[in-house]
Amino acid sequence: MVDDSDWRLQGQEAYLLGAALRRRRYAPPRADWDHDHCEFCSAKFMDADLPDALREGYATSDGYRWICDRCFEDFRARFGWSLDVTDSKDA
Repeated sequence: MVDDSDWRLQGQEAYLLGAALRRRRYAPPRADWDHDHCEFCSAKFMDADLPDALREGYATSDGYRWICDRCFEDFRARFGWSLDVTDSKDA
């Protein structure tokens, strides 16, 4: 279990508590957007073959908020997330 002093906790409860997340491949939401960051650790999500870029993770249904695998596992219980598997295709 992650402790309250974890540096990654920055008030995300306000918008991620109880969220339904979907495992998906990253795709930019529009042509002039090339990446997003994990809501907790700031890992970069990109649709590019770069050494530090993540190509998959967990996202809110609108694709606005992204969470890397490690942070998902670390915070899943604390935030009460559920997995949305109704349409697990890449959005």
